[in-house]
Amino acid sequence: MLPALDDVNRAYWTGGHDGQLLIERCVSCKRWQHPPTGKCDACTGPVVPEVVQGRGTVFTFTVNEHQFHSDVPPPYVIAIVELDEQADLRVVANLTACDPAEVRVGQRVEVVFEDHGEHSVPVFVPEAP
Repeated sequence: MLPALDDVNRAYWTGGHDGQLLIERCVSCKRWQHPPTGKCDACTGPVVPEVVQGRGTVFTFTVNEHQFHSDVPPPYVIAIVELDEQADLRVVANLTACDPAEVRVGQRVEVVFEDHGEHSVPVFVPEAP
């Protein structure tokens, strides 16, 4: 279930090999945006992938109880995480290393990466105390 890599999304899906969560940022207006589109959604200026700290809060989530893919046993959490760099900067990712029943909106989380060959998939775990 990994996306095809292209010039627009490659930084996001491979930055984890270097331990970096890379998110597009506009060169002109400095706005962060995700998912990557290759140009600023706000001002149409050029964007570049920049490192974010990879910390944020659970904006919303769902616990999937059904097996949709043989490599992903349920239950698992799909979360929208709002990153600390900017209000409304949100990424969709799995939330791992936690009991799905204990996940809550507003929970602090941090990024880790799962190696899948060419891809390094960002997932989030509860933030260390």
